[in-house]
Amino acid sequence: MFVVDSMVTVPDHKADDLIAIYQNRSRLVDQAEGFRSFQLLQNERKPGEITVHMEWEDKQSYLNWARSEEFKKIHELEKKYPDEELQGIVPKVSKYKVVAT
Repeated sequence: MFVVDSMVTVPDHKADDLIAIYQNRSRLVDQAEGFRSFQLLQNERKPGEITVHMEWEDKQSYLNWARSEEFKKIHELEKKYPDEELQGIVPKVSKYKVVAT
């Protein structure tokens, strides 16, 4: 299994706005081959720290998704957030190979 986490930090007062965007996400990734799950995580002590957690069957499945037209489409939409404070957020992406469960 392969895990990708994308963490962003937004002002605390914008956390609910960002969460709402993900609650209404396109779900295109859900159809990708090798996709297992999506979770949106909010840091309990730092509400503005939001992490997108995705699990994949393997690294190649993730890479195929990251190179797909659907991936590009979703990330183009992110650049058009109506809120200027959210438009400029840049995630810190971490990728993990699962070595034990």
